[in-house]
Amino acid sequence: MISLLVIVGLLVAAFVGFNIGGSSTGVAFGPAVGSRLVRKVTAATLFTVFAFLGAWTVGRNVIVTMSEGIVPAAQFTPVAGVGVLFFTGLSLLVSNIYGVPASTSMTAVGAIVGLGLATGSLDEALMFTIVSAWIVAPLIALGIGAVIGRYVYPQLDAHLSFTRLERQLLQIDRSSRFPRVRFNKNASLRDLVGSALVVGIACYMGFSAGASNAANAVAPLVGNGTVSIDQGVLLAVAAISLGGFTIARRTLATVSDGITDLPILAALIVSIVGATIITVLSYYGIPASLAVSTTCCIIGLGWGRASRAATLAELAAPSPAE
Repeated sequence: MISLLVIVGLLVAAFVGFNIGGSSTGVAFGPAVGSRLVRKVTAATLFTVFAFLGAWTVGRNVIVTMSEGIVPAAQFTPVAGVGVLFFTGLSLLVSNIYGVPASTSMTAVGAIVGLGLATGSLDEALMFTIVSAWIVAPLIALGIGAVIGRYVYPQLDAHLSFTRLERQLLQIDRSSRFPRVRFNKNASLRDLVGSALVVGIACYMGFSAGASNAANAVAPLVGNGTVSIDQGVLLAVAAISLGGFTIARRTLATVSDGITDLPILAALIVSIVGATIITVLSYYGIPASLAVSTTCCIIGLGWGRASRAATLAELAAPSPAE
């Protein structure tokens, strides 16, 4: 018979996954929604599919790190596991209520670190590596965004400029007897290509979010043997999906419109940089924040575009005196 504590653990894990979906869906698909490419429901659907793929593949490495690397698996007793998950979910719920993108990985790892300090079982060398990644990854994202925005963006915009659509790329035509899906009639071929790239990269971000964040919801349960890694992935993605279809709407609004006005090209750059950084770290089993890295890239890109002085081509060109 399943004990009451196990049931509570599963419910709390689902609660954490629910809040992860609320935060990560906005971070992954905020640029695509802000560029009027997809609706929020479509974003949640795509995020669920690709988060599952990420969690089922690369995400296993992160689950192993968080379930037995930071502290030994034996430390995740049923009570300790529920406590770690509860405080992780509570912190994420507060951030989602206020529509602020939160670092699910930092929150979950912080709770596990607290357990490790309390029991004297923390792997300090591994934590040094993880914290170093937390510092370096956002700085890399910020720097890449700033350099591209300040020196490269004008050249990219000249060759790859896309229109910020006033209405979604895919629309439902109800003029005939049976509704049918059609492309926005105001979109050019270049807009269609750019839109496909942005949505594709957003799906890539969903993959990286699943790879990094599934562990945050189920690592304590995997550590104490309540669920296997496969079962944990399914539980995490189901809960993440529910959060993506419900409370993610506020975070989507914050990331898509509240930080900076993203044209399609800028959304494409932000998505590529954020997803690549997190996917690489997840491959090495390091839990990292997609929210922080992506937000830093958005800030860097916005600052670079606003303060642009010259492009790289202009800097490399010889002066008239030469």
